[in-house]
Amino acid sequence: MGWLQILLVFIAAVLFNSLRSNQKERRFQKFAAENGCKPPYREESLLPWGISRFYEMMKTIHDGGDILEDIVVKRFFENGKMTREGTGLLGKLSLNTIDPRNIQTVMALKFKDFEVGKRRHRAFRPLLGTGIFTTDGPFWEHSRALFRPQFARENVNDLVSTEYNVQALLKVIPVDGDGWTPEVDLLEHFYRLTLDEATASFFNDNINSQLAAAGMAPISSGSTTTLAAEKEEGEMDFAEAFNIAQDGLAWRFQLSGFYWLGNGSKFRKACRKAKNFVDAAVRRALSSGKSHQSESGYSILDSLLRETQDATELRDQCLALLLAGRDTTAALLGWLFTMFIVHPHVFQKLRAVILEEFDPNDLHGINFASLKGCRYLQYVINETLRLYNPVPLNSRVALRDTILPSGGGPDQKEPVAIRKGQEVLFSPYAMHRRADIWGSDVLEFKPERWVGRKSDWSYLAFGGGPRVCLGRK
Repeated sequence: MGWLQILLVFIAAVLFNSLRSNQKERRFQKFAAENGCKPPYREESLLPWGISRFYEMMKTIHDGGDILEDIVVKRFFENGKMTREGTGLLGKLSLNTIDPRNIQTVMALKFKDFEVGKRRHRAFRPLLGTGIFTTDGPFWEHSRALFRPQFARENVNDLVSTEYNVQALLKVIPVDGDGWTPEVDLLEHFYRLTLDEATASFFNDNINSQLAAAGMAPISSGSTTTLAAEKEEGEMDFAEAFNIAQDGLAWRFQLSGFYWLGNGSKFRKACRKAKNFVDAAVRRALSSGKSHQSESGYSILDSLLRETQDATELRDQCLALLLAGRDTTAALLGWLFTMFIVHPHVFQKLRAVILEEFDPNDLHGINFASLKGCRYLQYVINETLRLYNPVPLNSRVALRDTILPSGGGPDQKEPVAIRKGQEVLFSPYAMHRRADIWGSDVLEFKPERWVGRKSDWSYLAFGGGPRVCLGRK
């Protein structure tokens, strides 16, 4: 084929794609008009293809700024537009919203019109593989059904393991001669606490990262614990690997369409180490028909074995829950204690309530029902999650042309049409800072604001709809 023929083929292809795009756009505009939709506020960008936004994000990170405060919240509140359209990376249109009605529509009312999308799967695949948080459709439904029974009240009511891990935390925190604790970084201890709790719950094999980090011998002798504790000189142990892999996933998610740039050798090595740890637990469970035995005799992995014998699926599903259960709980604990320091009156009140409602010498009196019934404790947790949500950003991708109820027109009260393939991004972190919803004291930490308040779609600490967090209670 000569150069002239190649040129003609190229021109024909461009014309064909242009014609097809025009026809598609005309169909979409007709669809929008028939449904009374109006265009949302359009965010202008200095450079095409979302380059300006990407540069702003990278510069904020480089300068030590806060992406949530300096970019996400600022963009919503500087012009008062709670729903806006802009050009994302690689030139794709995206819709950003913190309107509770739109979020409810995406996550619940029109759940089947949206998916988490292939990009999230690709971004998280190095560690999480194919599991409940990265898939859609029948496999997600299968995963959800697989895990739902594991979070039944009777399975989360045993706090013996939790008490052990709390005592391990208290044991490693230094105390001076006067009985006081010097300045200490609690967050790293909270991450170890939740990791130990998660491995005990999932595999019946507490890795004792808290005690190991303090130079104390782990109590458990299970093969999974042994693998986690093995550390050749210069090598990372499981806890370190999990931290590195988790940070890598967060970075890949922030990179959006350029997630593949976050694929350094240290990240890949950490993912392999984390997978090897869970693989060991799965192999042992498959060969013996049960996980490592401990006092409680129950593990999530044991229950999953009754549903599937697929080693890869078991590993990916356990890794997904391990990540979620460990990270979000540690973050909540970190912010809770930060609030106690900043607001000592809240700490004193909560302490008095707990001493009144619970007997510190009766562990059996502390259970799902009694914790749920301690109202001021629930108010404190809700308020902490309102201001410092462990999942501050989220998104969905439209599976078909569809409609959101608000955000269109100059007053932002008209419906908005969403194109097939368009990403809808929403930020619980920003929505929880809307003064028109939460009042002029929206930035204040006030557990009392929850007295008599019913949770609705303006509060999104645990997501909502069919994909609502299984561990929300």
